[in-house]
Amino acid sequence: MDKITRCITHDGAVMVAAIDSTETVFTAQKIHNTSPVATAALGRLLSATSIMGAMLKNPKATINLQVAGDGELGIVTAVANSKGHVKGYVGNPNCTTEYYENGHLNVGKAVGKGILNVMRDEGSGEPYIGKVPLVSGEIAEDIASYYATSEQIPTVCALGVLLDKSGMVLASGGVLLQMLPGAFESDIDRIEENLKTVPSVTRMLADGLTPVEMAEKFLKGYEVDVLDEFKVGYYCTCSKEKIENIIAGMPESEILSLPDETGVVKAGCQFCNKEYTFTVEDLKKLIDKKEK
Repeated sequence: MDKITRCITHDGAVMVAAIDSTETVFTAQKIHNTSPVATAALGRLLSATSIMGAMLKNPKATINLQVAGDGELGIVTAVANSKGHVKGYVGNPNCTTEYYENGHLNVGKAVGKGILNVMRDEGSGEPYIGKVPLVSGEIAEDIASYYATSEQIPTVCALGVLLDKSGMVLASGGVLLQMLPGAFESDIDRIEENLKTVPSVTRMLADGLTPVEMAEKFLKGYEVDVLDEFKVGYYCTCSKEKIENIIAGMPESEILSLPDETGVVKAGCQFCNKEYTFTVEDLKKLIDKKEK
């Protein structure tokens, strides 16, 4: 499985969480059959959401990130739990892939202009919902902007997905750095100097660096303590029982109108593409349960 490592400087000034999400993003690519640019966009968002999920304190908490741009890609969604397990999908998995002059994928154009929505459900009461305009559509800058704007936490976010010539995932990961309340101006200066020499996430992963080694690149000059590590992966919690509960909550007349001309109802999961089939007899049993 993939791994998230969270580190903090010994003086409590800076926190860094780093993830190797290669297997997670490769799984998502296989499930959704994504084009190169769709793979990059979804992969970046999955990495960021997994890190943000692992930062949740309530074991039952979840976080949902949605990049809602007006580009060809459509809406990109990712959901993670407090263990960092994550799932997601993209509106148009076959989005046309375009490149910058330097050969990098033009994720920003595929995403377009729009909003980053962040919904954090702590498992008690109303969920927190934050919205910020997309800065670039390249995902990492948009995550950093969210933290700076909505939570007033100075944040650096770096995300990357490395593909081979055929568009298959070779490596994927990310780093989230945040200045903590104990930070001084000198800490900001030191981090800014470090950022000038830190390689890209894909370069570090291609060189075989682990999440903790990636974090240490960002924290050069500090004594670093490892807070915790999480094994994470692509994880969908859908089930036939959950679909049954949704159907059972509908009025009887609507339930009976669901079958198609073949006499069955097919319900699919957007996150894992599993399909669940219900016959007319199955629907009648659900109605009988409601009446008891």
